[in-house]
Amino acid sequence: MSKEEMKTRAEVPVEQTWDTSALYETKAAFDQAVEELKKSVTKLATDYEGKLTDAETIISALKDYGHIEKMASWTYHYAFLPESTDITNAENVELSRSMSNLLAEIGSKTTFFAAELKAASDDVLDEVVAKAPQYASFIRHIKKDKKIQLELPVEKALARLSPVLNAPENIYEQARLADMDFGTFEAEGKVYPLSFVLYEDYYAYHPNTAIRRAAFDKFSNALAQYQNVVAAAYYTQVQKEKTIATMRGFDSIFDYLLYDQEVDRAMYDRQIDTIMSELAPVMQKYITHLKEENSLDKMTYADVKIDLDAAYSPEVTIEASKGYVEEAIAILGQDYVARVMKAYPERWVDFAQNKGKSTGGFCTSPYGTHPYVLMSWTGQLSDVYTLIHEFGHAAQGLLAAENNDILGVEPSLYLIEAPSTFNELLLTHSLQQKATNARLERYALAKMITNTYFHNFITHLLEAAYQREVYQLVDEGKGFDAAKLNELKRNVLKQFWGDAVEINPGAELTWMRQVHYYMGLYSYTYSAGLTIATQAFLRIKEEGAPAVEDWLTFLKTGDQFEPAEAAKVAGVDITTDKPLKDTIHFLDESVDRIIELTQELKDVE
Repeated sequence: MSKEEMKTRAEVPVEQTWDTSALYETKAAFDQAVEELKKSVTKLATDYEGKLTDAETIISALKDYGHIEKMASWTYHYAFLPESTDITNAENVELSRSMSNLLAEIGSKTTFFAAELKAASDDVLDEVVAKAPQYASFIRHIKKDKKIQLELPVEKALARLSPVLNAPENIYEQARLADMDFGTFEAEGKVYPLSFVLYEDYYAYHPNTAIRRAAFDKFSNALAQYQNVVAAAYYTQVQKEKTIATMRGFDSIFDYLLYDQEVDRAMYDRQIDTIMSELAPVMQKYITHLKEENSLDKMTYADVKIDLDAAYSPEVTIEASKGYVEEAIAILGQDYVARVMKAYPERWVDFAQNKGKSTGGFCTSPYGTHPYVLMSWTGQLSDVYTLIHEFGHAAQGLLAAENNDILGVEPSLYLIEAPSTFNELLLTHSLQQKATNARLERYALAKMITNTYFHNFITHLLEAAYQREVYQLVDEGKGFDAAKLNELKRNVLKQFWGDAVEINPGAELTWMRQVHYYMGLYSYTYSAGLTIATQAFLRIKEEGAPAVEDWLTFLKTGDQFEPAEAAKVAGVDITTDKPLKDTIHFLDESVDRIIELTQELKDVE
């Protein structure tokens, strides 16, 4: 079967799918767990509502609440994971929605818990931390949240309405994965099937320019047919965020969305502004080199993801990926390696390509069991980058869970992409180490640019720059439609790429291609995480074992520290722009080295 064909979920080999039995072996076991969860929630209210006034009672309640959180996580994942692999399956969708509704009801019933804790005095809360330090981070947030707490009936209503409030993301996912029909396209006299997944994971990287550009045109034409309904869903999302921000006393939607990240506006703006101004020339230099080496008539937006040396790109099987992964992460020690390599025999990863599957990749880590990774394996080295990226999340999830209570396991969103992008740098370093000639070294460096930095420092950063423009409109009380979103996106792309890339028709619809816009200020955190990862990686190259130990300690911290403090554990100071500027300098040197290697290869010819 060719890569252009797409199987149904029932047709893919089971060994390429993940195994959810680590959560529950049977649907009956899941159903029983759901009933136990309901009873535990009722018991929590009976035992503690109106009684959270002293440290001992609060500590007892926190333990029971943590148990509920674990049960909720496991049942949620069991219901959600199948939907993410096949949204066209009505049973999957029904199970996921049913669980979402139940969790909303649970959220409403347990709203009293946080409300009463916020009503407790700081002295009592400090006593809780002194007696049960595993809850320190949870209590840190409780104390901060006192100033944004609404009246209990309002908090309960918001919790109960969560399925409705989360509807924009669900509408978007249904539109792009279930409703959009991309049909086929023709290139060089041949007809090719097209889908959202096939374009994003395959055709966007296709070495044949005629096929790649024809796929982009058809893909864009199909997106355009849905731009108004998707814009309406997105408008609903941002207006919801603005309304809740105002309700909770925030002057700006930015302050509200950055609040949970424990990051200020200056750190957010610096990440976007510095990359837009200082990385743009570096990438324009690289993209021009890419155009020249591929002998393109022009560099269009449909071409920006191509390889520098496509003829030298090895195909990689899932089995062969084990060697790439193990060699790359070996520097972090045998314990880390052993944790990650369990992913293969225990089937943490859903590798299959099938209709209705979510695009891209993600890792999710139910507390107390192994993580789950979703991706679509196409047989290219870029897949190894995706896989090792998600394994970075997986290892961090395991290490944080082993060293933190469930109520303090999740680090700030600002830090979340550091462990994953760090692993991508290890993969590039491993490829470089094996390079025995100029072509191999150039290949490894180009992969670092096009896989690690392009994805995290450019694609997601440009999402963030566009998103900032949208939120500024909303903060000013203005609305938007699809035409306005197209205008904003096109302007951001033009600002970054300058004359190096032709922003051809369809590029402006890139805002329709990513679910991150429905997750608050998430997109910019990829570049923030990679900044931390780059500096930690360079430390390890320079200092060796002590820096490795610092990095592993960083992975274990969970939510123990705010982002600035946590980054210092890894030896990185993000309170200044130095790490970001140093990272851009590292990239500039890497691009210059790629160009030098190209010249060396030409001199040999």
